[in-house]
Amino acid sequence: MIGIVRGVITLVLMLLFVALTLWAWSGRRKKLFDAMARLPIEEDVPAPGSKLP
Repeated sequence: MIGIVRGVITLVLMLLFVALTLWAWSGRRKKLFDAMARLPIEEDVPAPGSKLP
């Protein structure tokens, strides 16, 4: 019985991994991920309420 439970858990985790991989590599996300990748090199904008000179 415990073998079946472990097998089901493994199968569910593998399916979640495949789904997450497909989601991350989908073409619809490219524009968003490209924008996020450029964030560290763009000019810093102070956060609202911060007291930077």
